[in-house]
Amino acid sequence: MRSTYKVFAYLVAAGVLVQVASVAFAWFTVIQDIDAGGVFDKNVGPNPGHLTHAIGGMAVVPLVALLFLIISFFAKVPGGVKWAGITFGLTALQVALAFVAFSAPVVGTLHGLNAFALLAVAVIAGHRVQRVVTAPAPQPVAV
Repeated sequence: MRSTYKVFAYLVAAGVLVQVASVAFAWFTVIQDIDAGGVFDKNVGPNPGHLTHAIGGMAVVPLVALLFLIISFFAKVPGGVKWAGITFGLTALQVALAFVAFSAPVVGTLHGLNAFALLAVAVIAGHRVQRVVTAPAPQPVAV
């Protein structure tokens, strides 16, 4: 179960990296389309980068973070529930910041910064899983 905990922590981190890459892809696609004479307005449908970012941010990463939190209760990782809880809390905050940013774009800055925090916390959670190492049995000393 400890391995599963570690995998899910790193899946959250990987999800954040996919989110960053997809939003970059989305906006560079928009810039390329505008440079080619296109128009970007409310009538333009989402491009693949925007779709990936939306689906990943609204469904995939939150689901993985929720599963990570559930797994943490069974993994018996010291401090594991706390770190999974922080990860889930930052994920929920990330979604909330995204919704608020549509009305107040400056909040998008916090959305971006929170992504770094989420990435860091998920990686820390994964690194905290200690391998169980058994010390060799002491050898009798000849006197």
